[in-house]
Amino acid sequence: MSVDSVMMSAPLRMDDESFNRLSTYVTREYGIKLPPAKKSMLESRLNKKVRSLGHLSYKEFLDFILSEEEASAELLQVIDLITTNKTDFFREPAHFQFLTGQFLPSYINDLNRRSLKIWSAGCSTGEEPYTIIMTLEELKKRQPDFTYSVLASDLSTRVIQAAYQGIYEIEKTAPIPLDVKRQYFLRSNTNANLVRIKPEYRKKVQFRRINFMDDEFGLLKSDLDVIFCRNVLIYFDKATQETVIKKFCSHLRPGGLLFLGHSESIIGMNLPLIQLRPTVYKLME
Repeated sequence: MSVDSVMMSAPLRMDDESFNRLSTYVTREYGIKLPPAKKSMLESRLNKKVRSLGHLSYKEFLDFILSEEEASAELLQVIDLITTNKTDFFREPAHFQFLTGQFLPSYINDLNRRSLKIWSAGCSTGEEPYTIIMTLEELKKRQPDFTYSVLASDLSTRVIQAAYQGIYEIEKTAPIPLDVKRQYFLRSNTNANLVRIKPEYRKKVQFRRINFMDDEFGLLKSDLDVIFCRNVLIYFDKATQETVIKKFCSHLRPGGLLFLGHSESIIGMNLPLIQLRPTVYKLME
């Protein structure tokens, strides 16, 4: 084995200067905090990418992805590797029970109601927006004139593509009742361990890449009825969390709902929100 091949196979270590440069950039551009304890995680996730581009140091790698115009696609892939994505179908089921049991009955009875608009912000691989679809479709069986639209977004292009495909290992569907699974999923003809959301339900979700650091998200003000943003803001510092939630509020209609994760809190924040339940908030009317 040559000296060069040994060098290329050895793990690269990220020096402190490169870590600080990368963490500062990621926090500024995407809001994600990367404390020093994350350095070994970054090394393990990025090492293969650094090697595949032929770089022999993290300084050289960062010079490339942060400076070269043609490196923009590589930078997106790096962000995909950095972001953490974990979700489940019907995660925190009390949220969906509140939506259908408390919020939607009064919404449906409103004579001036319009089509319900929901945003799954930080949708990861799609389990949350498809759970929303299943929940609303079950309601629609009882209220045929009920209409809705679902927007799902994430920072990671990789997970958005996976969500759009709607293919899951069958064990991921364990929280879903069997009769519901039969209605919304197809079994794979080639792999018994895979299922896929039926196409008529996949097309009900609009997927977009959205960065929470953007000023307007590319969305209309006061146009949404419900925002789910659960277990995403835990990766931001408190000041950034408050800034992002204020932007969420600007996109909610008065009386609209914001669902956060159980590890997230708005205590001490100056926000126009009323707490209805733990992690369930209503925009003031």
